[in-house]
Formats: sequence, C-alpha cells, structure tokens
Amino acid sequence: MINLAIYILLGINLLVCILLTLLVLMQKPRSEGLGAAFGGNFTDSIFGAQTSDVLTKGTIWLGGIFMILTLVLGLLYSHRQAGSTKLQEELSKPVAGAKTAATTITNTVTLTNGSIVPNTVSTNSPSSSAPQAPAKQADPAPAPAKHE
Repeated sequence: MINLAIYILLGINLLVCILLTLLVLMQKPRSEGLGAAFGGNFTDSIFGAQTSDVLTKGTIWLGGIFMILTLVLGLLYSHRQAGSTKLQEELSKPVAGAKTAATTITNTVTLTNGSIVPNTVSTNSPSSSAPQAPAKQADPAPAPAKHE
C-alpha cells in the first residue's frame, strides 16, 4: 500500500517539476537575460498582457506543492524502510546447528643465508587469532651458481 502511494506521489512530483520548470522559463526576466533568447514578448502574445502575475502565482503554488510532496515522499520512504528492518533481522539470525569454522592461513618469509624461505601456518580454530609458530621450516634453497 505504501509502495503504491509512493509511486503515485512520485509521478505527481515529476509532473509538478516539469510544470514548474516551464513556468520559470516562460516568465519575463527583469534584466532580459535568458528570456530574450526565447522571444521576450512570447508569453504576452499568447496569454495576454497580465501574464506576469499569473505566472508568478503559478510558480509560487507549484513551488509549495513541490515542497509538500517532497516532504511527504520522504516520510513515506522512511516508513517503508522501518518496516523492512524486521525482515532484515530475520535474515541476519544465525542458522541453528550450523558450525562456523574459519581457516586462517598466515604466510611469513624468512631470510636465511641470502635465500628467501616461505613459512605457511594453517589453523582451523576460530578462537585462536594470534599466529602460531611454524611447525617445520623448509630447507633453504641452494644459492644460484655464478656463470662467467
């Protein structure tokens, strides 16, 4: 129900935005700035000589309607989000009986006699967060032969 109201009000708000933009563009500017490019007397010839009062009042009314619709849409969106938190809580609950075991692999490197020796430690318990000492270090690689 809230989603339907949001979509209807959003459509009305979009229509108000378009009308408000057109009304602002049709008004005669005080300094003949951008309005002169569209024909300064265009609105006077279509709507009559008193168009500036009508356009000003229409701009004020549409601006007020736009503000009210935007506030109402903000409230409806916040109520829609508050309703979805119950679903998010249900989805975030842990599954009963499922065990979460994490495997931690720690890679370290030891420099011995000019060669690099990798050390890898693997743990399966989630409670041990500190890396353990390696069980066995790999034999160092022989030094490369020098070619002359």
